[in-house]
Amino acid sequence: MTLNHVWLDVDPGHDDATAIMMACQLENTKLLGVSSVHGNASADCTAKNTARCLHAFAAPSDVLVYPGACKPLLRPTKHDPEIHGEDGLGGVVGLPSADSPEVQARFARKVDGSVIHAIEGMATAIKDTWHNGTGHQVSIVSSGPMTNIALFISVYPNLLEAVEQFVFMGGGVGVGNRSAVAEFNIMCDPEAAQIVLDAPVKTVMIPINVTHTAIVTPAIHSRLRSPHLPLLDDVLAHPSTNLRSTLSSVISFFAGTYKSTFGFDQGPPLHDALTITYVSHPELFEARRFRVDVELHGKHTAGETVIDVWNYRMCDDSWGSNGKNCVVAQSVQVCPNVRPASLLMRTMSLGRPVF
Repeated sequence: MTLNHVWLDVDPGHDDATAIMMACQLENTKLLGVSSVHGNASADCTAKNTARCLHAFAAPSDVLVYPGACKPLLRPTKHDPEIHGEDGLGGVVGLPSADSPEVQARFARKVDGSVIHAIEGMATAIKDTWHNGTGHQVSIVSSGPMTNIALFISVYPNLLEAVEQFVFMGGGVGVGNRSAVAEFNIMCDPEAAQIVLDAPVKTVMIPINVTHTAIVTPAIHSRLRSPHLPLLDDVLAHPSTNLRSTLSSVISFFAGTYKSTFGFDQGPPLHDALTITYVSHPELFEARRFRVDVELHGKHTAGETVIDVWNYRMCDDSWGSNGKNCVVAQSVQVCPNVRPASLLMRTMSLGRPVF
């Protein structure tokens, strides 16, 4: 079994919570650390939510939270309370308090008690894992605005050889979810996204065209609540554990906001979980390599991911500013036996969740 070494950058966010759980529990994934960033909620909330999730999902004790950027590189900060609630995890029950000792212990700290920030923690973990080329490259996975990752690229260019790939959930091919053409994560910090796309490292984009096909239907939701009880007469099974109750509340709130805002009637999409799914099981995806750039100046199109499907721009075979710089997911298998939701449920039987 190939072990994937992963650094996760998140802005929890309900779907980020599922990505954190999968990164903690999948057998072929070694999670090195988690940085938090502004996005679905304020940077203070996303950092606390990350720590709460790490404790609830029984992450190894050495997997810690590294708080990151509180604002985009250039633009005003955006949050999304309509979808995720004011604190980013609206409606979620059963998570420990952010002030509890076990949650506070999840923050990486220096000897003097001050927190270790995102790019410093990211650089140290990647350097130690790479070990001057005798160790392992690291996949940096993003499920929020890519401000932290852009800063890492800018401050530590010497460590890019230690990065196997950047995998991000964001963007869309001709479609948006927070403007006519812009997806939220990219729209929050389009300049950061362009820096990542221009880096000389393989980059993988999981767009909303694909994530909108990975739906937590009522039948899947019921199995998540209790794996042995089927959905009967549209009534969800009773949660068989406290952890399943917490995860159900994640799905339920997200389902409600996606129905009221976007008209999703069958359940919410598993946006961010698909990043970890790609790293763990890339064979589930169909993908093609393109030139991808971010619109930075358009009055109506700022934050749009521009995919050069017809090869209008002359590119070489390199990654980064002069090449076909991005592998773009085209589809993900959603048949019952291999769909990402089933992979999510499989993690429920792994590890030692504290609930």
